[in-house]
Amino acid sequence: MMRGMGNMQQMMKQAQKMQKQMGEEQEKLNAQEFIGNAPDDMVTATFTGDKKLKDISINPEAVDADDVDMLEDLVVAAVNDGIAKIDDATQKTMGKYTNGLGM
Repeated sequence: MMRGMGNMQQMMKQAQKMQKQMGEEQEKLNAQEFIGNAPDDMVTATFTGDKKLKDISINPEAVDADDVDMLEDLVVAAVNDGIAKIDDATQKTMGKYTNGLGM
């Protein structure tokens, strides 16, 4: 009976250690910058790892008063590209913790 308790304590320690490591990895990710690009870098969107938009840069060539739709599409493309890069990095970093847990 006591042997099972020791095993349980060991599992709890492992879980706490893993949780701490996950938190540290997430903080590192959050501190990184991710840059999303529209085609031809007409628009670039800079994000933090926790998906906060920090900066957006629009190439003056992309600004055409007669074609606002194109500029909107470029902004959406840059933002989506940035978020996809964050998701990819998050999966690569945090996946090693969550893959075995069925999350």
